[in-house]
Amino acid sequence: MYPVRNSVKALIIRDNKLLCIQKADEYGAYYLLPGGGQEKHETFVETLKRECMEELGATVKIGKLRYIREYIGRNHEFSATDDAHQVEFMFECHLLAEPDASKASHLDEGQSGLAWLEIAEHNATRVYPKVLIGHLLNGDPEVYWGDVN
Repeated sequence: MYPVRNSVKALIIRDNKLLCIQKADEYGAYYLLPGGGQEKHETFVETLKRECMEELGATVKIGKLRYIREYIGRNHEFSATDDAHQVEFMFECHLLAEPDASKASHLDEGQSGLAWLEIAEHNATRVYPKVLIGHLLNGDPEVYWGDVN
């Protein structure tokens, strides 16, 4: 039996731009929300503060829970190599200090940088989850998205 992993993500938006971490694969650059896996004995708030310091080098104030998505790897584009089952909790966050890569204590595996991405309907940038930009543009009040990529 494989465990289901809780992951907590930061939605940091400023001037209609979304702060993401940058990674790359054989298809080029792609972007993810900062955050990561909850460790034993951590609250979601503790996890998100730790992850933002590790990946952004910045402290954050945690706001309200905006979205929840499940990700079951075998149901999506990377099914040949991804058998994860993860539940992601996305919280609005506000920077208390500017992101500073030199202060990042533990970059995410494969993380090559940070990026402020325009929240735009026809943004061709690879952002995961893929449905995120649409939900942000629509101001979607639906919290639970189900198993989406």
